[in-house]
Amino acid sequence: MQIIRQLFDINTSTYTYIIASGYGREGIIIDPVSANTSSYINLLNELNLKLVMCVDTHTHADHVSSRCQLCTQTKCLSVMGEQTKAECISVYAKDGESIPFDGMKILPIYTPGHTDDSYSYLIDNNVFTGDTLFVRGTGRTDFQKGNPSALYDSITEKLFSLPESTIVYPGHDYNGNTVSSIYEEIRYNPRVANKSKVEFIDIMNSLNLKKPAMIDKVVPANLSCTCGL
Repeated sequence: MQIIRQLFDINTSTYTYIIASGYGREGIIIDPVSANTSSYINLLNELNLKLVMCVDTHTHADHVSSRCQLCTQTKCLSVMGEQTKAECISVYAKDGESIPFDGMKILPIYTPGHTDDSYSYLIDNNVFTGDTLFVRGTGRTDFQKGNPSALYDSITEKLFSLPESTIVYPGHDYNGNTVSSIYEEIRYNPRVANKSKVEFIDIMNSLNLKKPAMIDKVVPANLSCTCGL
């Protein structure tokens, strides 16, 4: 029985995922938040899972990753896309090159636009989209070499080319949504559904969002070997 646990950090509206092929097996974690490390360890123990990989979809700007703590405490591998500038990464994911674990495969999909090191990860019929694609939304493109044109291509050419039955697990949600599907986002995502690239770029360039409060401290922390502020 496949396990997918979706965990929510209320302070940053971040979703973290623990995935395994069953109880008592090997597991991975995607986009963990440092403040919740002990909770992850407790849940892994309850599910009798051996953590083998900690995956960050990109260099986060709103929270410190739990990558360093989890790797230290569990001896798991750290995984980020090959474009990352983060130090001390064990496995550099490459677009289209599968990463096996415990009879399953993680397929990295390079989806730049929110940042230049953003990846989505396909596991069976589930895609973990980080800050690239949200439920009825997208990640922003105004820092860390974000690019609205690249984000539009990542979503429409890469993610929207997946089977429409693919379940979308986003990296954040600010409106109480949990999961979606490629079918739904193709048709109902207000930023990209039936929008041209020019229209999408105009939408993204007019958002005028506040900069994440801790970005100047969080990004350097997430790039370091210690992941500490």
